[in-house]
Amino acid sequence: MNIECHACIGGTNVRDDMNALRAGPQVVVGTPGRIHDMIERRVLKTDQMKLFILDEADEMLSRGFTEQIYDIFQLLPQSTQVTLLSATMPQDVLEVTTKFMRDPIRILVKKQELTLEGIKQFYIAVEKEEWKLDTLSDLYETVTITQAVIFCNTRRKVDWLTDKLTARDFTVSAMHGDMEQGQRDVIMKEFRSGSSRVLIATDLLARGIDVQQVSLVINYDLPANRENYIHRIGRGGRFGRKGVAINFVTADDVRMMREIEQFYSTQIEEMPMNVAGKQDLTHTLTIFPFILTLASRPHLNSLIPSPNVPRCGLRMQLPITLQG
Repeated sequence: MNIECHACIGGTNVRDDMNALRAGPQVVVGTPGRIHDMIERRVLKTDQMKLFILDEADEMLSRGFTEQIYDIFQLLPQSTQVTLLSATMPQDVLEVTTKFMRDPIRILVKKQELTLEGIKQFYIAVEKEEWKLDTLSDLYETVTITQAVIFCNTRRKVDWLTDKLTARDFTVSAMHGDMEQGQRDVIMKEFRSGSSRVLIATDLLARGIDVQQVSLVINYDLPANRENYIHRIGRGGRFGRKGVAINFVTADDVRMMREIEQFYSTQIEEMPMNVAGKQDLTHTLTIFPFILTLASRPHLNSLIPSPNVPRCGLRMQLPITLQG
């Protein structure tokens, strides 16, 4: 398209950004802090800005960036078109947007249409939190994964899980907000290239992982709010491909899972209890035999009492065909 672009993000060299912006790129993509800094330094001119887009607006306006974004907005010409984009927009964030928008036109997608049709959703009932690690290890050993993302709710949990899996000789990568931008870039480059197959991450990165080969998303922890669920499982099934989302659910998670099902008008099925053979998730998946290794533990259906969720016996098989 012959369009000059520049990425303007924190954690990179400020002087390099200043030199690049003085060259006059047509499109600038950046984080609020660095963009605001470049405007204050008068190297990013706003007087001729035609379009201001705030992507993932709900996340940006709920993570402490509100004042920085408002300061940027105040410096825009009246003629600048302002666009806020997000798959989800909670009411409290919608109220905040009144500070940024002038006579906005709101285009909303029905919640029913947000659930990606190409993603099959399952839960595994885990009686104790400490059993999640063994369950994940069994899954890791059983299924040939093209690429997968595992989500935890805290940075500490990401580091802990990475250490535990590494100690068990599993190859995994980890990424969260405490890491320097350069380190994150290296990890994402490895993940995109396929040299790293499993990435453990926090919600902060749930929307920035856009890798075609991701076929499996595991919620080691259910998200703390229902809006983040769609962003997490949306990492699989990209570019029209199909994917699988697996949720580890303890008794404390049941209410949140029900809220997610109701909010998105979807049903998260219980993982069937058998599978024959090791399968590649990018082809035909006949659900995982790894649960059979848990058979000596108490059956966990009692954690999920809702009659709306199907009960799956030990001999039940459910084939899922995934696009290669």
